Amino acid sequence: MTDQKSAVGDVSFEPAAPLEANAGDVTFDPAGGGSDGAGSASTSTRTAKETIKEEAGKLGSQAADRARSLAGDGKAKASGALGEFSKMMEDAAGTVDEKLGEQYGQYARSAAQSIGGFAQTLDQKDIDELLDDVRGFVRNSPAIAIGTAAALGFMLARVVKAGVDGDTTRDGTPRA
Repeated sequence: MTDQKSAVGDVSFEPAAPLEANAGDVTFDPAGGGSDGAGSASTSTRTAKETIKEEAGKLGSQAADRARSLAGDGKAKASGALGEFSKMMEDAAGTVDEKLGEQYGQYARSAAQSIGGFAQTLDQKDIDELLDDVRGFVRNSPAIAIGTAAALGFMLARVVKAGVDGDTTRDGTPRA
């Protein structure tokens, strides 16, 4: 090989020995298709990525299944509670008739029937149908949805604050 010199400004480069390719040299093949072992690193990286994706998919589906299960339990409890409340209002309608008049008793019966019908609808629909209904309601009435969410958040904050306040005395010391 000939002497190679390269000069850039004041810096020069002269290779110490001629460059020769050896049979054991490893070449880089970004496609991972080389037959000299270079593809194994790329293949193992690809395999690791696929394994991570598979595991993440499994965890995601497990989380979704768990959320559906919890939502189903909550739906069953809510519909049961609403059904009980409806029966209680229906029973109280007679007392309302006696004390306030039949017109108000009829309001109580109508409210009880509406709540009972909602409880039945809630019980009959699956979680996906309920979520679709909620999405449709939010799209059609965003102001009402935001107001409802704000009211629920306010009530939840009050319940939590009452629970925290219930654990302390008026001067802020913990109850014994």
